[in-house]
Amino acid sequence: MTPAHIVKICGVTNLDDAMAAVEAGATAVGFNFWPGSPRCIQPAEAARIGSALPKTALRVGVFVDEAADAVKSAAREAKLDVVQLHGGQPPDDAVRCWRAYRVAADGELVINDAETAEAILLDAAVPGMRGGTGHTFPWSAARKLTQRVIIAGGLDASNVREAIREARPWGVDSCSRIESSPGRKDHGKMRAFIAEALAEFA
Repeated sequence: MTPAHIVKICGVTNLDDAMAAVEAGATAVGFNFWPGSPRCIQPAEAARIGSALPKTALRVGVFVDEAADAVKSAAREAKLDVVQLHGGQPPDDAVRCWRAYRVAADGELVINDAETAEAILLDAAVPGMRGGTGHTFPWSAARKLTQRVIIAGGLDASNVREAIREARPWGVDSCSRIESSPGRKDHGKMRAFIAEALAEFA
């Protein structure tokens, strides 16, 4: 199932946060499998959390510079609907793939001409970080693309409506700006972000 719009809560590490996100209207929940992230969890734990969620919520796995075979194995174990790749190659055409690209502070963005991902996820380019940066980028950069676009980076209830109006994306993604600590969501901030995003997409 593909939602009309994606409202994704990323960096989920526990069932309480995952359930709260979906109950508030999130259409996708992201699990980070990059060892360099403070939100990293194991595929088995992602599977346990994901199995308790309604089928309407997409289970998305975040991978950084991972080999295709490793992505495929983790996706199978975690029972993912989508793999979100920050570098690396997609495992095969049978797995839904979102490809992450980083946008410079001046809006510079270069997309691989051969890109075949279902969607392009755009995040702010911050040295040494691959997602969860809390930084925004010039959202108008998204309007250069013909592919489906998901906007990430520094989004919360205060700016998600503006981001949607400016970028006209398929979806939005929030992580660090709606946390009480890395990997633990502030449910009030999370609900507010989801409500604002859904209202703007309506």
